[in-house]
Amino acid sequence: MHLLYPALVAVLLFCVGLYGVLARRNAILVLMSVELMLAAVMLNLVAFDVWLRDTLHSGQVFTLFLIALAAAEIGIGLAIVLLVYRNRGISSVDQLRETGERREKAP
Repeated sequence: MHLLYPALVAVLLFCVGLYGVLARRNAILVLMSVELMLAAVMLNLVAFDVWLRDTLHSGQVFTLFLIALAAAEIGIGLAIVLLVYRNRGISSVDQLRETGERREKAP
């Protein structure tokens, strides 16, 4: 198996995910972009595991852990986004930065 094809697809996936994280303002689209980046990492792990012919299949084991991590991340992230949207009525990342604690000025 050639390593070039999965590596190229993984680079393209990661670049699309990175663009989505940097350019998008909607929190749900940012979460989806992070998932694309994780998918690119998983593809690289499996491709290098097959290419190196690892007897322990450690790349595939790490991929299983990453799938569990991605599921937990999207569950918690989506719950936080929905809770903030329910309370504030916005899901824009730029407007959420302004909702932090405000410091009181000392007299």
